Amino acid sequence: MTKSFSLRPYQQEAVDATLNHFRKTDDPAVIVLPTGAGKSLVIAELARLARKKIMVLAHVKELVEQNHAKYEGYGLEGGIFAAGLNRKEIEKQVTFASVQSVAANIDLFNNEYSLLIVDECHRVNDDEDSQYGRIISKLQEINPNLKVLGLTATPYRMGMGWIYQQHYRGFVRSEQEKPFRNCIYELPLSYMISRNYLTPPEMEDAAVAQYDFSALDQTAFGTYAEKDINNLLTKYNRVTRAIIEQVIERAQDRQGVMIFAATVDHAKEISTYLPEDETALITGSSTSEDRDRLISDFKLKKIKYLVNVSVLTTGFDAPHVDLIAILRPTESVSLYQQIVGRGLRLAPGKKDCLVIDYAGNNYNLHHPEVGEKRPSPDSEPVQVFCPACGFANIFWGKTDSDGKVIEHHGRRCKGLLESDESDTPSEQCDFRFRFKECPHCNAENDIAARKCHQCNKAIIDPDDQLKDALKLKDAMVIRCAGLSLIQNQSKLQVIYHGEEGEELKESFDFAKPAQLKRFNEIFGRRVANSQAPQNFSNIEEAIAYESLLVAPDFVIGREQKHYWRVQERIFDYQGRYRKANQL
Repeated sequence: MTKSFSLRPYQQEAVDATLNHFRKTDDPAVIVLPTGAGKSLVIAELARLARKKIMVLAHVKELVEQNHAKYEGYGLEGGIFAAGLNRKEIEKQVTFASVQSVAANIDLFNNEYSLLIVDECHRVNDDEDSQYGRIISKLQEINPNLKVLGLTATPYRMGMGWIYQQHYRGFVRSEQEKPFRNCIYELPLSYMISRNYLTPPEMEDAAVAQYDFSALDQTAFGTYAEKDINNLLTKYNRVTRAIIEQVIERAQDRQGVMIFAATVDHAKEISTYLPEDETALITGSSTSEDRDRLISDFKLKKIKYLVNVSVLTTGFDAPHVDLIAILRPTESVSLYQQIVGRGLRLAPGKKDCLVIDYAGNNYNLHHPEVGEKRPSPDSEPVQVFCPACGFANIFWGKTDSDGKVIEHHGRRCKGLLESDESDTPSEQCDFRFRFKECPHCNAENDIAARKCHQCNKAIIDPDDQLKDALKLKDAMVIRCAGLSLIQNQSKLQVIYHGEEGEELKESFDFAKPAQLKRFNEIFGRRVANSQAPQNFSNIEEAIAYESLLVAPDFVIGREQKHYWRVQERIFDYQGRYRKANQL
């Protein structure tokens, strides 16, 4: 059958990556394409190539309709199963469905599906009782070899971080299980903009007073209570008016303006400051008919300003939008990128999209901070090469004036090691920059591990170690602020300095292989925060690296007849006790 459109090169690459992946494995996979990159065309091509029944899920009727229309652009006929579109068709080879409708009628889906495609798949979580979870479980009961493909512009979600584990470019996003195992194709936003597939965003700091949402407490889901926001916004009436006055001024030469409000009351207040005959307000309580009519008027440019509250972040396509005003707080990187994405599509006479953030969200659109939170305001992304496999990791850290990494917070190398066997999956490099040593087998574990990954025996919690030691009369616990080395013939004495002047000491006889090996196990692997591990063979080498040896956070000593014997050294401590030089 002749196609009515041709794929862009990157869309074809995404299709090819999907075919190659599922020929090898049934592992759930993700394709990451920026908003406006044409995910629906990729979906349509995959559906066209399918020989067995497939289902395409979306969470809003607009996306269901959009994906279905692109598929029928091939001259093929697909079914729609969505209450919002008043259609419940399941007999076609390809079914485009809303997740809510399928979940509510799950018993109707007793046919064998070979592929499930999930649009906006960042909404999928790891809860098997969720709507997505129940649908996937049902389809897998009928076909254990079901292939699951997700597409999204934002492959992360609040409280979970990345939604997949491994990236096809050879690195690990997460060691924990995620809804999807592999990201098999990704296209950065900068690629789309530089090649004129998308409109460049012009991010601008507000030139008038902003809202200060920093005092608000987040809910367990990383959001803010509407009541708290409304109470705070009552103090900002003049600010809101000033903001909207600026928006109107900046919109004089703009085609379409979207304003994202914090609450319904806030949206209503905003609307009163805008030209009545040029403004539409859409909230979650707007009827389907009103919503469709107002969106149609906006797309036809009958109205210029569209104010909304959390309802037009996905599944909404109005290419002429060229000014976005963000007047709401969000802790969701994904939501922020979806909001900005509403203005990046190409349109006649559109040169850029002005994005003004009045809520101080301060996200990097091209390089969002996902996963590990920034440990301190002066931390920055730093590149740290793995001494074992050479992979260039990106961790939070600090650099000196010359750009040299002086500190980082990485735990384990994120590099993927390719297997020599074609049917054997890649494995994550096992080099750990920070580790907790198993007292039973000396294996290196994550610093938060409770059981050894090698011998499966329990590892004592550092807080319990400190708590028990503090109870003993013959024990000394020091908050270690540093260490120093002293040579005494074949012995190397390590002196641990407490923040209040206390000291604990231990010696390693380098003439004895067992003690030399033990010194290397404790200190050699941790030289320069494991960036430059050493295997010392003599005392002179160890002393030369003294400034790069990492001191433990706590040292526990037990009293002997004439001296204190070092019993435990606790490195990379994370717990309830204060470390040296901390407030």
